[in-house]
Formats: sequence, structure tokens, C-alpha cells
Amino acid sequence: MDNEKMMKMPLPSSDRVIVAVRVRPFSQREKNFGSKCVVSMHSRTTLTVQDPKNPEHVKTFTFDLAYWSHSGFQKDKDGVLISADPTSKFAGQRDVFHDIGRGILDSAWQGYNATLLAYGQTGSGKSYSMIGFGANKGIIPSVCEELFQAIENQGRNQEYQVTFSMLEIYNEQIRDLLSRTKKLGGLKVREDQQLGFYVEGLKSVPCENYAQIEKLMEQGTKIRTTASTNMNTSSSRSHMVITIQLKQVFLDKALTKQSSINLVDLAGSERQRSSGAEGDRLKEGSRVNLSLTSLGNVISALADAAIGKKVLHIPYRDSVLTKLLQSALGGNSRTTLIAAISPADICYEETLSTLRYAERAKKVRNNAVVNTWSRAETKTLLGCGNAGAAEQSACFLADHQLGTQSVQETWAHLLEQARREWEQQYAAIAQERQMVKTLPHLLNVNEDPQLTGVLKYFIHTGSCVAGQAASNAITLQGLGISDEHASFTNVDGKVTVTPYRKCKVVVNGVPITSRTKLQHLDRIILGSNSAYLYIGFPSERGSEDLSRFDYDFFQLERAAAEGVSMDKLGAVSSGDGQADPSVLAVFQDYIKLMPLVAEANQMSEELKKELNMELKVKNLASSDSRGYDLQKEVMVKVTNQRTHEVWIWSKAKFINRKFLMEELYQRFLDGEESHVTQEDDPFWDPVEVIHLGSAHVWLQSLAYCMKFEEQVEFLNCDGLEEAVLHIHMASCSPTGQAHGEEDVVIDPCELLGKRMDFQIHIVQCLGVKWLKEDAKRGIQMGYRIYDLPKTLYTKPIWKIVNPQIEEIVQFAALNASQEFLNYLQTNALIVDLWGLQEGCAELSFSQLDFMVTDEGHIMVDTKKISDVKDTSQTSELYLKVLKLEQETELLRNINRALREENILLKESLEKIDSGQQGDRLLQLWMLTREINQMCTQQASCDKEFAKALKVFYQSMNTAKRQFLRLWQYKPPEDDQMLRPFVYQQSQMLKDLGDLLESSLWKLKNDVSLIVKKKREYLLFTKQ
Repeated sequence: MDNEKMMKMPLPSSDRVIVAVRVRPFSQREKNFGSKCVVSMHSRTTLTVQDPKNPEHVKTFTFDLAYWSHSGFQKDKDGVLISADPTSKFAGQRDVFHDIGRGILDSAWQGYNATLLAYGQTGSGKSYSMIGFGANKGIIPSVCEELFQAIENQGRNQEYQVTFSMLEIYNEQIRDLLSRTKKLGGLKVREDQQLGFYVEGLKSVPCENYAQIEKLMEQGTKIRTTASTNMNTSSSRSHMVITIQLKQVFLDKALTKQSSINLVDLAGSERQRSSGAEGDRLKEGSRVNLSLTSLGNVISALADAAIGKKVLHIPYRDSVLTKLLQSALGGNSRTTLIAAISPADICYEETLSTLRYAERAKKVRNNAVVNTWSRAETKTLLGCGNAGAAEQSACFLADHQLGTQSVQETWAHLLEQARREWEQQYAAIAQERQMVKTLPHLLNVNEDPQLTGVLKYFIHTGSCVAGQAASNAITLQGLGISDEHASFTNVDGKVTVTPYRKCKVVVNGVPITSRTKLQHLDRIILGSNSAYLYIGFPSERGSEDLSRFDYDFFQLERAAAEGVSMDKLGAVSSGDGQADPSVLAVFQDYIKLMPLVAEANQMSEELKKELNMELKVKNLASSDSRGYDLQKEVMVKVTNQRTHEVWIWSKAKFINRKFLMEELYQRFLDGEESHVTQEDDPFWDPVEVIHLGSAHVWLQSLAYCMKFEEQVEFLNCDGLEEAVLHIHMASCSPTGQAHGEEDVVIDPCELLGKRMDFQIHIVQCLGVKWLKEDAKRGIQMGYRIYDLPKTLYTKPIWKIVNPQIEEIVQFAALNASQEFLNYLQTNALIVDLWGLQEGCAELSFSQLDFMVTDEGHIMVDTKKISDVKDTSQTSELYLKVLKLEQETELLRNINRALREENILLKESLEKIDSGQQGDRLLQLWMLTREINQMCTQQASCDKEFAKALKVFYQSMNTAKRQFLRLWQYKPPEDDQMLRPFVYQQSQMLKDLGDLLESSLWKLKNDVSLIVKKKREYLLFTKQ
């Protein structure tokens, strides 16, 4: 073969790792969510990423190759994606292979080792680039196909030997995907001075043509799918490594070249970050993510070394994956990394993380050499086994992997053994293909599209029992599947499914308990999450696109049947018709976690842990102090069904615990010791305080020195009433005496610069559901107002459903600022309700955390003195200075008034004659009396106006409560109750309308009376 004519990748002189980035199209889920594209590509090497929350924040990345596969494509007659027009920048599978695949082949023909790593989050398109889908072949099959095409065109004086191996790494265990026998604990990684790290006992199959490799990949994928189902694992959490050994023997030159091509599809990168599980005491426990974490550490260390930093240790030995990739990273290999990313706004964080990872990888430098030796060297090396050159050590990897065959076994003999295995497999495959055409069957549906449709379960005429028992007609493995789980009946051209006892069977998202007829393309879930697509009789089938019934379709259908939707999560479309991206991300998390929670519950049941886990959305109905929605996030509520203890786990913590649960459960399935200490048990946590809900108490009344007394609902994370808070707020004097109506102000600005005292009185908490569920529990409440540094908590109350709190706290703003007055007018006091459990630490605060007045009241609005460190000295000095300032200002005003009065009297005496003095004094007395009457009338008008505002304010509070009840009033699931619901809802709407109308009418009437009095007063003053 003329290697010089092959297209080469841009290989740097020092064999730096080549990094390519590929941007995939939107997934169906992203399209359904109305996602926006935040990635743009300006050349074949440069792309930019825009922060969806801050569009001005744009990051630019430059790599060796960049492929735009997001848009600008169409399908040709064979189903291959091609550019839609000549101006399109779309890069298809052939474009990627042209650069990367042929570059790998070129390196292999020259005698170099070559490695391709595919990195990215789950669903980013890694497997599509590596393996492909349908007519769109990926890099791996294309490399294999062109390899054998090139071999066919070689000269007679050359001999070629190709072997193929395929393995999977999950939870630090290696599984041979070409072997049907599973070794307990997985295959072991060994180290040899010449070979380096290798997998002991890994099956490596000789291949003569591409068709054989294609069948081997199909066989490996089937074993991988079966193992994924049996072990309750997802392929997105495992690494797949395909190794192709190419040996070139040049007979006329007595020369041999050997190359090792490693093609690695890495696990989903988001698992590495999600398992961080902030605050989880078991965060270091799981080994599922160890490989990716170690790989990142190796790349970072090599990148630092490449730029001249001192690196003492490269942590290759930290994981199975990094041991096997030692030569690929920093060793004897030409290595390429392809980073697959999603352009959707809801995947922004993961996309950014992937690009940063890829940016570090391109700094890594390897030292690749040609693996070649002469026949004389071969005899010497095979005879004494002391290889002298490092570059020759890899030449023996294939021989070692082929097992313990003697050197005398010829290549022809190995091929003959492989041919006999092919013949047996071909017969089984032909039989399966014939049955697919004639019988109804179940197709497996996997989270990984590459593993979907790999397993087929045929429903023969009569009754077929499905379950884990080997004696069943349909033997199924999976979490939550019983020995005899369900019965499938094929009679008279109809297929039905009947669950056994309490076995879980879901059809089209709806759980069933009795015999159910199946229709072509029905979706079936058995156990906790084993998904299958029912394919009916040939007469029922058409030319349907089965790819639309993917894993997401099953989960969305299941969620819809359970009442989970975007509307429930509060997705409000913006002006451009697009939903809130943050809500879309939460909904995506919710859908992703649904099957994981179902699996965790099943493991809890089988391991007798007595835990029940359910998904919740944090801040679903919560808002901040100004009424704006808080950031929503998915969490998991965990309840011990025996002790009634409750925990709240974040998404990251739950995923981490789920990994640990799987490890424990696998030991249980393998018959190993599954008992762990309480401290190491992923199903256990120390009891903790639980946030039950929040109540919003608006503070406008304090800005007008008005009293406020109300019963406000605590709303839980589902937006439902958890309890009712009875609270009283009132302005008061520094001594705590409540202000009366005469102290009401019309404009809050009247309080500017003055001292404001007010009390918050938490009276009672009514109907606490938390306490109704378990009488041993307790509650506390906490709140923070304005600029308080810490939260104030009420005393803990235990074992009382309607606890009387009766706690009064007085606050003082010594010199009310405009910011504080604005805060009172526009913000609410958020009171949080906390649930206490036996053995948990109670919530508390210290008076030392707050500044207090001489009377012992907590000070707010203290920005002017925030720079002073000593709180007690600050409080005392500030009070003294303020008091002196107030007294001085009062004396100045009195002095000014006395001066003006003296001047006025002096002028009056000078103008008044002695004979007219009595009349003048009488007129002056009458004038003073009229002025007093007018002032009294003015004050009366202001007081009446304040009263009218207070009445209107109270009416609006009542209306607000009625509106909240109306908003929470959900339609019943029972259709028979729909008519009473509509009637009651219309009555509630009518009552709300009547209240608003009467409130507005009364305010208008009161204001008109006040205006009338004002006019009379103005007419009187003109006279």
C-alpha cells in the first residue's frame, strides 16, 4: 500500500496529543424543551461558547480540529447524513474519519502505536462518533473496514496478522466482551518489564476480514448489554476499550512491524463531577468514577510537565484505566482525543467542563517510536526474553494476549480455530434473523442507543413465562424482576401480558395489575427499569421509525403518567415563546433521576433497608423576599419506613450514594458478604434537621407604623400547605409600647433619619403535618431581616401538633436609612419552618452575633457603623452620639422658634397704639383660634386617610390569601369530581372578585369624603 497517498492528521513534531471537538445536533429532548444553541464555530479550529445566563460572557477555545455537526445537513437515499448545500459547514462521519481515522491508520502502517479517546458527557455523541448508528458508520468500523481493504491490495512478499479484543471497565473491574463466561471480580491487570501493563486472560481473536470484526463487535455489544442489565449498570458509567493488533511481516526484508490501535469510548464525564456530592460523608467511597478522576489527574500532571512545571509523580497506578492507557498518555503512542459536546443551553456547564478538559489534554506530549525488529532480533528476544529497547517491548503484547500457546503454533492454526467459532455463531444469527421476521418479540431499550435493540425475546405460540428463573421460556435479568415475573400469551393472533402477584409491570407509562392486550410498538417496563419495545406480528408492522422510541421516550411517558410535567415545575414561557432554561434543566434532571430512584428503592427493598426515596423539586413554590422565584433544583427525599426518620439528599449526593448502593447490591448478588457497618452503609445517615417550608410575611405595614396580625401558610417544596403561622408585627417605642393609630404615617419618608422600633411576635404554629405524621418530632422556626448577619431561631417545640410559640423580638433602626425604608415597602420576611428529629442537633444562635441597643434590642440598618469591629463599644458610642445629636437639634429648633416669636411680638407692640391694644389682642386671639381649628381639621383629614389606607391594605391581604388558595386548588384525578370542582372554583373566583370590587369601592368612597373635607377647608382658608 502506498502510505504516502493517505490523508494524514496534522501531527506535531513532538507527538503532542491531537485534540478534536465535535458539536452534535440537538437531541429530541432538547428540541422538545426549546433549547437554544450557545456554541458557535468560526473556523475548522476555533469555537466559542456563550453563557446562557450572561450572554455577554463568551469563551473562545482553539483546538487542532473542530467539527460542526449541529446543523446544515440532510439524509441521502441511503440514510447517510450529508451537507444540505455546498455552503454548509456540516461535518459528517466521513469527514471525521477522513481526518482522524485515516491518521490513525497511517500511524499504524508506519509501525506506531495509535490511540483514540472519546470524551464527553452522556449523550454528547461520543459513541456516535466512535461506532456510529445505522448507515452512518463511526470511526471504529471505518478504520477496521479500510484496514482490510488495504491488506487486500498489498504485495505477495508481505504477511499481515490482525487480532481483535474488546473489554469493558466498570467499577474498577474488567470484563472481556468476547467471552461468555464471567470471571468473578473481573480480569486482572498485570505488569511486565517488556510489555508494561496488560490484561491477563483477555481473549484476542484472529481476524481475516472486516465481516468477522463486525460480528465480533456485535457479539461484544450483546454481552455488554446483557451484563449491563444483569448488573443493573448503565453503559454511560463504563469505559469500552477495543484493541486491534496489526503485525506486518516483510518476508523479503526479514523485517517485522507491529502496531497496537487502542480505540477507547470513555464513560460519561458528568458522572465525575456529579459524584462530588458536597457534604456527603461517603464521597470517597465509590469506585465508579475513579477511572475518570484518575485520568484527569494524569492529564493534568502531564500537561504541567509539558510546560516546564516540576512534577514528582504521574498517577498512572491509581486506576485500571490509567494503567492500560499509560503508553497512550505520555508514552509510546500517537494519541488523539475527540471531545463530543452538546450545544444546548441546558448543557452549558457540562460543555464548558469538557472543553476545559480537552484544552488541558492538548498540552500532553508523547514519545512515539516505530515498533520494528529484524528476524535475528526476534530469535534473540524470544530465546532469552531480555528486550533491550523500550520501543520493542510492545511487539509482544499480541502474543501474550493470545494466551499460553507455544511459539510453534502458526497463525494459520489460530485462524482455523477462529473459523470454527464463526460457523457456530453464524448459524445462531441466521436462526434469530428468521424468527424476527415471523414472531412477535420484545426489543430491549437502553440508555445507550448503541445497546438498544441488541437483545430480542421471542413470544412463541401459547403461554410464555418471563422472569429470572432459567426454566422460563423468556429468561430476563434486571433489578426488581422476579423468578416468575409475568406471563406473555400468544393466542389467535393476539398477545397479552399478565403480571404475577405484586410484580411491577408498566405498559405505556401506566402500571398494570391484570391481563392487558399488547399493541404493536407498546412500551413495557418490567421491574424497576428494564425497558422493552413490543414488536407485533408481521401483519401489524409497517415502515415505522423505531429510533423515536428511545430511552427518553419511555421516561417522559412514565413521568407524564405520574403527573410530572413542565407546567408542574412552573415553566413560564418568555416573550419569545421559549421556556425558562433553568426550569428546563431541572426537568431534565428530574427525568434522568426517575429511573435511578426506582432502582435505588428496589435495591433497598431487596437488601431489607426499609428506605423509600422520592424525587422532589427544591423551591418549586418558593420565592425570595421580593417575590421572585428561587432557583429550582432536584433533590431526593429519603424516609425510613420503620423509624420515620427523614433525610434530604441533593442530586449529587444521591448519585454518589446510588453508586455505593450498586456496589453493595452487586456483592449481595454475587453471594459475598453484603453487611457493612452503619458508618459505611450508603443507605444510612445521621439524623438531621429538615426544611419543611417557608412563609412570606410582607413588611409594608412597618413602613407606615401600622400593626399587622395575620395567619400565613407555610408552603412546602410541593407548593402545598405544611402548617399555618400566626404572627404579629407592630411598630413600638424604645420601651416596647405599641404605637397607636395616631402614630401612623402617610409617607415612609417621614421616618427617614429617625429611630424606628418594631416587634416581631411569633404567636403559634397551627396544624403542623410533620408533627401529625410522627408525634415524637419537633419544630423550630427561623428568620432573618434586612442586614442581620445570622438567622434568629425560635426555641424548639416537641410533640405538640399546634405548638404555642409566644416569642417576641424587638428590633431597632437607630437612624432609618432610605434603603431600609425601601426594603420594608418591597420585601417580605421569610420565616422558615424546620423539622426536628430525635437525636438531631437543634438550631440556635448567639446574641453575640448581633449588635444590640442599651435596652437589649437587636439593631438593624447598621451600615454606617459596620466598619467598627467591637460590637458592644460601637453600640454604646453610637447611641450616645445619636442621643446628643437629637438633643442638640431639639434645642436649636426651640431656640429658633423663640427668636421668631420675640421678633413678631416686638413688631406687633410697636405698631399697636395704646387705645387699640385691646381690640388688636382680641383679633389676634380669634385668628389664633381659627388657625388651630384649621390645623386640627388638616390633622383629622390625614388621620382619616391613613385609616382608609389601613383598611384597604387589610382587604388586599385577605384577597392575596384567597388568590393563593385558588392557585393551589388542583383539579381532581377522578372525572366524577370534576363538576363539583368547577363549581367550587367558580364560586371562589366570584368571592375573590366581590372582595376586590368592595375594597376598591370603599377606598374610593373614603377618599372622596376626605377630598370633600379638604375642599371645604381650602374654601375656608381663602375667606
